[in-house]
Amino acid sequence: MISKLANLSANSHPDSVRLHIPRALRLVYDIRNKRDVAHLADGIDPNLQDAMLVCSVLDWVLAEFIRLYHSVSADAAQRIVSQIVTRAVPVIEDFNGFLKLLRPNLAVSDHCLVLLYHRGVQGATLDELKTWVRPVMRANLGRTLGSLVHQKDLAHSDGTNYYITALGQKHVESQRLIEPMSSP
Repeated sequence: MISKLANLSANSHPDSVRLHIPRALRLVYDIRNKRDVAHLADGIDPNLQDAMLVCSVLDWVLAEFIRLYHSVSADAAQRIVSQIVTRAVPVIEDFNGFLKLLRPNLAVSDHCLVLLYHRGVQGATLDELKTWVRPVMRANLGRTLGSLVHQKDLAHSDGTNYYITALGQKHVESQRLIEPMSSP
């Protein structure tokens, strides 16, 4: 099928449809069918890595279809996808709107960042964050959020909501904060 799409006329079909999307979907298919093969000896749990890759690729494919067939810019298409896509954060359980973070030993700043990571473009109000953090974290929550916004640039506030920045997302992912704790 990939070769059939690649052979379509370049004049009447965009490169994304002919080349990029089919190749991206092939990658997703290969990851799905060859799980664990590339990770056997490196000690890395492939499930989270593979899931993040697959979700990112599929988000891009969806954004590309929106861009192509709704005549919007790539940035506008990505914003649309960001509004409809929910990040899977295995370390958070949602109990009817109450977000429970299942890593009891996280520092308050990392705790907040994981919550904001989960919320994505929706962000969270200070009151929501106060509800979701552990009681001992509430007293200095404003100062912690201020530091994340003004000193570390890991979060942003528009005066009403707090949002995670791209730098904050990288921090959460590089520190593997969205992974559940391994059982003893």
